[in-house]
Amino acid sequence: LGLSGPPGAGKSTFIECFGKMLTERKHKVSVLAVDPSSSTSGGSLLGDKTRMTELARDMNAYIRPSPTSGTLGGVTRTTNEAILLCEGGGYDVVLVETVGVGQSEFAVADMVDMFILLLPPAGGDELQGIKRGIIEMADLVAINKADGDLVVPARRIQAEYVSAMKLLRRRSKVWRPKV
Repeated sequence: LGLSGPPGAGKSTFIECFGKMLTERKHKVSVLAVDPSSSTSGGSLLGDKTRMTELARDMNAYIRPSPTSGTLGGVTRTTNEAILLCEGGGYDVVLVETVGVGQSEFAVADMVDMFILLLPPAGGDELQGIKRGIIEMADLVAINKADGDLVVPARRIQAEYVSAMKLLRRRSKVWRPKV
């Protein structure tokens, strides 16, 4: 699964929760988390693993943070090969967290079986903020943090995306993207 979304959408928290659920069901889970690299120093914080403390301690999970090192598309130059290595190493579920969201951060969509766009419910003008390119590539749009005071905004953004998705050309004849 490939996951992308804007900063603060809860990608790492979602992956930790989902990953723990999978390992409890006897799956072996690999997480390939891609972090942006500094254009000045070339360095990267690689902080996604630190936000997944429970999953990082799980013996049936492997988390590998990697810097983009200037590669565009939201993944690294070797993400596809890393996916194959994880599958070859016996991990039956591979989760790829992209660097973030933008018009072109969807290269992972061609590397995975399902591409998920994770969105927060109250980010302003959502349809303007998320570019058409990434919406067209999404197999699933998941509205995260949809509880408490955010239930109403979450339902509103869900309705907006359901309407928007009807206007886009589908990538598959057998799958209609869900929100």
